[in-house]
Amino acid sequence: MPPRDTVTRPLLLIAGLFAIAANLRAPITGVAPLLDTLQAVFGLSPAQAGLLTTLPLLAFGIVSPLAATLARRVGLEGALSGALLLITAGLLARIAGPVAGVYAGTLLIGAGIAVGNVLLPSLVKRSFPSRVPTLTGLCALSMGIAAALLSASAVPLGTAFGWQAALGLPLVLSLGALGLWQQAPRPAAGAPSGTPAAGPDARVWRSALAWQVTLFMGINSLLYYVLIAWLPSILTEAGLSPTLAGSLHGMMQLASAIPGLVLGPIVTRMKDQRLIAAALGALIGLSLLGFCLHPAWASLWAFGFGLGSGGSLILALIFMGLRATSPQQAAALSGMAQCVGYLLAACGPTLVGKLHEVTGSWTPALSIGVGLAVLMGVFGVLAGRARHIAG
Repeated sequence: MPPRDTVTRPLLLIAGLFAIAANLRAPITGVAPLLDTLQAVFGLSPAQAGLLTTLPLLAFGIVSPLAATLARRVGLEGALSGALLLITAGLLARIAGPVAGVYAGTLLIGAGIAVGNVLLPSLVKRSFPSRVPTLTGLCALSMGIAAALLSASAVPLGTAFGWQAALGLPLVLSLGALGLWQQAPRPAAGAPSGTPAAGPDARVWRSALAWQVTLFMGINSLLYYVLIAWLPSILTEAGLSPTLAGSLHGMMQLASAIPGLVLGPIVTRMKDQRLIAAALGALIGLSLLGFCLHPAWASLWAFGFGLGSGGSLILALIFMGLRATSPQQAAALSGMAQCVGYLLAACGPTLVGKLHEVTGSWTPALSIGVGLAVLMGVFGVLAGRARHIAG
């Protein structure tokens, strides 16, 4: 019988991983069902309301390249604790009252999530090198479940107790994760740190293949965060109740976690990934077209979009490993794709809000989204060829 410590230490670390992962999407995605309420409370235009989903994406693009430097200075564990503290501080600022606090808190939340997004995979690889696909998929599932629950509960909770209670609910996740993370075991002195290596590889920025991977990820992120920001408003304008719209918003996010459990084994059996990239782009485009033409089937389109977008994100992460020739080049490609991809995605919610304000309809934005899904599929097919970035 193994010593108790050899069992409890890994379990505590895995629990800490899942707790951190639960904070890496829900504090942002839970805002969307409340955008109409926040517009009414603070007198915001649609474009101003869209900033509440744009600011975190800007933080992702700006802060992500700095996360490795932070980890080298304070260690992975310290950097992830700092990420949770930033998220918690942002959540408190967001419910403090004035609209400036809502925006400032949202920016802090985005900065904390950016650090967690970059460093959590490094911790998984360091601590569980033989179980990276399994634990990565389960972390994605944790993100999706937490985001889905908060989205589904936002409107009922806001109706019963006010918007501050709904926006403050993620504090349960961040404070719980902080407490659990302090109990997680730390590496022994002299053990490998797993801290990301320094020195970006400038060659990836000159590689056509790297740009294909980056744009595949970036367009998917743009479309995903547009739907995260505006799907409840799209559905309520089509005649659905706010509560049902919030539930479908949550279901979309839960569906985005499902590919994490099945996509890895499928990809390993294929000689390249062109077919699956094309299929995921087509699924996203078909779902956006469905929202436009037949909103009565919104549950089907929300589920399909979630599957397509979640699968595309995981495939983009797989590309970063398959197309690189070394771990250092993979890290450089990851930094490039996350920086450019999230900065591109940051343009979406505000521009779509402005387009709706000008046209009075969601149809133009959804139609543009269909075209972008086709373009994303093209980049995915190019990135899915069995090739490598020049070393």
